Amino acid sequence: MKKLLSFFLLATFLLFPILLSAQQKSKTGMLKLQSPQNPRLGFVIHGGAGVIKRGSLSPEREKEYRAILEKSVLAGYKALQSGKSSLDAIQAAIIIMEDSPMFNAGKGSVFTADGKNELDASIMDGKTMNAGAVAGLHTVKNPILLARAVMDKSPHVMMIGDGAEKFAKEMKLELVPEKYFWTQRRWDSLQRIIKREKEREKAKKEGKQVSINEYFELPENKFGTVGAVALDKDGNLAAGTSTGGMTYKKYGRVGDVPVIGAGTYADNKNCAVSATGWGEFFIRLSVSKDICSLVEYKDMGIQDAANMVIKQKLQKAGGDGGVIALDNKGNIGISFNSEGMYRAYINDKGEPVVEIYGD
Repeated sequence: MKKLLSFFLLATFLLFPILLSAQQKSKTGMLKLQSPQNPRLGFVIHGGAGVIKRGSLSPEREKEYRAILEKSVLAGYKALQSGKSSLDAIQAAIIIMEDSPMFNAGKGSVFTADGKNELDASIMDGKTMNAGAVAGLHTVKNPILLARAVMDKSPHVMMIGDGAEKFAKEMKLELVPEKYFWTQRRWDSLQRIIKREKEREKAKKEGKQVSINEYFELPENKFGTVGAVALDKDGNLAAGTSTGGMTYKKYGRVGDVPVIGAGTYADNKNCAVSATGWGEFFIRLSVSKDICSLVEYKDMGIQDAANMVIKQKLQKAGGDGGVIALDNKGNIGISFNSEGMYRAYINDKGEPVVEIYGD
């Protein structure tokens, strides 16, 4: 009897981890609980944070957003499934959003105060800590491709303006006429702001007190920056972000997107982050790097770290926006203090989940 009991206990000890693993597996064979011994493919995208109240989009418009977000997140995830790198997956997803007029990146970019489109982008490799960033582009169809080229094929991290465009020509990237980026929706947004600015100037002349940041508060200025974070089969993290900047921006303004550590950051040891929102605040607070630092130095979970930076630090500073993040086990962190954020991710069953509103 003692021998039989001993055999039963030994068998239970040996078989329990196998039975537990089988029980935890989803239909796709991925474990729900991530651990250092069990990283999984991870992929998350965003299409911008802002004043996106439930009911503010028509059913048709909401359906369009959901469709393009699902298309983008699936493109990136399928790239990972086929064995491509996290960088390749990010590139595949962001190109889809850059080519859509629905987001403030690429084709749908907003206008500056001078009536031009100026595009920024960045990408970062968590394995090597290499990064590439571009700003002030006018004719590069897909800024994320140029950011990747800066990282892979130059000794630099950031290129801007005419120099960046010259490099794009050398890299034989697709260039388009500036009118390619013109959309009626973004042009109308600019005209509304110009009208409001004239009203503000008139009010100032009449001695009334006017907020210098009033145009930042308009809903149309808080939509659209796109981004992605990924974890591939080799355990490598990456992050990428692309934007048309802020409507009515002046004097060569550059936001957080091409600033490594502010709008984009990736480090295999900790996490990958892509941000969207009021760029000036994200630069001042080094939002993306701060989240990864909390994971590294405080051993915080990715969701808790994202919440602390966005819902406490950013909120207290007066900024708004959001982030998507992945840790090196494939755990997801999504946080925003605006009323909504276009976002999509692949859940533990390998299925796309698309979300827009904050409620």
